[in-house]
Amino acid sequence: MSIQFKFPENFWWGSATSGPQSEGRFNKKHDSVFDHWFDIEPEAFFNGVGPNVASNFYNSYKEDLKLIKEIGLNSIRTSIQWTRLIKDFETGEVDEDGLKFYNAVIDECIANDILPVMNLHHFDLPVELYDKYGGWESKHVVDLFALFAKKCFELFGDRVKHWATFNEPMVVVEGEYLYQFHYPKIVDGKKAVQVLYNLNLASAKAIKEFKESNCSKNGGKIGIILNLTPSYPRSQNEEDVKAAKFAEDFFNNSFLDPAIKGEFTTDLVEVLTKDNVIWESTEEELEIIKNNTIDFLGVNYYQPRRAKAKEEKFDESKGWMPNKYFDDYEMPGRRMNPYRGWEIYPQCMYDIAINIRDNYNNIPWYISENGMGVEGEEKYINADGVIEDDYRIEFYEEHLSYLHKGISEGSNCFGYHTWTPIDCWSWANAYKNRYGFISVDLDTQKKTIKKSGRWIKEVAKNNGF
Repeated sequence: MSIQFKFPENFWWGSATSGPQSEGRFNKKHDSVFDHWFDIEPEAFFNGVGPNVASNFYNSYKEDLKLIKEIGLNSIRTSIQWTRLIKDFETGEVDEDGLKFYNAVIDECIANDILPVMNLHHFDLPVELYDKYGGWESKHVVDLFALFAKKCFELFGDRVKHWATFNEPMVVVEGEYLYQFHYPKIVDGKKAVQVLYNLNLASAKAIKEFKESNCSKNGGKIGIILNLTPSYPRSQNEEDVKAAKFAEDFFNNSFLDPAIKGEFTTDLVEVLTKDNVIWESTEEELEIIKNNTIDFLGVNYYQPRRAKAKEEKFDESKGWMPNKYFDDYEMPGRRMNPYRGWEIYPQCMYDIAINIRDNYNNIPWYISENGMGVEGEEKYINADGVIEDDYRIEFYEEHLSYLHKGISEGSNCFGYHTWTPIDCWSWANAYKNRYGFISVDLDTQKKTIKKSGRWIKEVAKNNGF
């Protein structure tokens, strides 16, 4: 087979999942905000399916990691659940069952020659920290998170060399405090801005703990996983460009700039100050953010954002929202994934690569998630019981070709992780849309490699396609 797109040596070919979406709630002593939300409002979840079992990784991690090895992946990202590892959030006392589980998972990854990338927060704040302190509204919770991070580095840093502080922190801001798609479904722009700041501070404080730990001294690296949705203006008209620039600053650069440059975007700070919604901060905190930047960046890319100038004056009576400065633009003729309602725009991979190269010191980075969720995949099962997901293979090849172009032009990208290795539970959508290389029968928990799983094995083996 001739290889048209060859990737750099030692390239990560892998996939990402998370603790709350794969493990199930087995033997977990505490509830996350999602556990709690499902308990009080199960009807909010597709087909009433919650996180109780998920893909049963807690019980089947050995078999699952064997399957992941079988499809040729050399790396995997998952997360350590704060609610599973820690018994006492105030003291950092460890839960023995949680410790045993994560030790076993890490050791099993290494035994299968799979590089473990461990993330510390994947939308799974302990609900009692929300009830007691207001969750990420509280700087005490920021300090408790830093303590949790410190424990993780101490316990697992001898074997885990790649860490991430947060997965998609902007989704916490959007889902919990702006657009009501995650519990507690608040609409409060000022609180959202404070939470945005506190999450940046929490990431920096975790990185500070990392730098002071043996992890850093032993060659470990730490980063953050950001969902970048590059903002494209409707036209080159000045007002459209200005609208897209604000959307870019708020939704992307508000985490990208502090993580890499150690400071917030000046334009964004000016707007938030003018609107009297700027976060409360101290000089000491800003110094911590400045001095504790990431070693590498993970980029989750699914869709672009398209913006246009406001067509109607923003209603100030309901409080501040980022939508004060732009309207979403539905571009005619755009390609859509009808199941997820997201635009398919592979060229974004190239644009992200060049933006990082030119505006963010060409920091080492990787695609930490990219994927296509499809509903009703059982209709593509062949006579041998295998899902023939050619649509997914085509999606990945298109995106990889644009990523390859960015790499060939000097962007410092070292890997590509899909979402996800094994069909996993996906928040309120539960198992509506499937993303995996490996399917899960929810009734039997039987796992079967899809056609795309055989495809990625060849890609990984050839380091290209």
